[in-house]
Amino acid sequence: MNDGTGTPSPATAPPRPLQPLACREDCWTEDATHTLIEAWGDRYLELNRGNLRQKHWQEVADAVNALHGHLKKARRTDVQCKNRIDTLKKKYKIEKSRVSDSNGALTSQWPFYERLDALIGSNMPAKKPSPPVYRKTPPMLPPVPVGPRSVMHKRPAPVTADESFRRNFSVVAAAAAAVEEVEEAESARSESDGDGGREGVKELAQAIVRFGEIYEKVEESKQKQMIDLEVKRMQFARDLEIQRMKLFMDTQVQLEKIKHAKRSSGNGKGSSLGHQMYQ
Repeated sequence: MNDGTGTPSPATAPPRPLQPLACREDCWTEDATHTLIEAWGDRYLELNRGNLRQKHWQEVADAVNALHGHLKKARRTDVQCKNRIDTLKKKYKIEKSRVSDSNGALTSQWPFYERLDALIGSNMPAKKPSPPVYRKTPPMLPPVPVGPRSVMHKRPAPVTADESFRRNFSVVAAAAAAVEEVEEAESARSESDGDGGREGVKELAQAIVRFGEIYEKVEESKQKQMIDLEVKRMQFARDLEIQRMKLFMDTQVQLEKIKHAKRSSGNGKGSSLGHQMYQ
């Protein structure tokens, strides 16, 4: 009945149509998931446990749809199959870690655990225990042999110019003596060797002798220059010392004059004051 307001009564109101239950298009049944794992696992093993390409995922989707895709909403694409496998792998990793941490006390009740463990369990890196930390100790160095003090090398004394000249000149003299010995040995040989070799040795000996003479002159000149420099240095030091002593003596003389003048002025004032008191 109407109540006068134009609104139908609840008894005469038409019933609302029932809405269908919302259902996710990507929900997977257990059977469809088993079929997916088998189809993906066969191709995964054929590729030597490598990654599947787009054509392989399409084959997996076709295998799933052939058994469970009778309805349009239940059909799966290659992308949906790949996403479902990725989700299963993540779930397997969690279950694998939980079982491993229990040291065999727990077993997984997940229905897909056994099959996934057979497929990808060997590729999962085992959880390695943390290695013990050892404190590094410095390596032991081998002992250094130390000889007695009597045989230890001493620092060589500085070589003076005179010693350097003697050593160099002795080297040149030894070379000249060696050339002379070679010349004597050559002269003792058979005359079949000819005079050319002896002449060459003579020229070499003369060249070495000339070199020795030149070297001796150079060293003598260096010695003379060093002596002249030393004499000049000593002369300069002596002149400087004389000037210093002269300046010191002049200063002392001036100080004595000043003291004498002060004493003279003091004595003069005292004698005049005593003379006045006597008068």
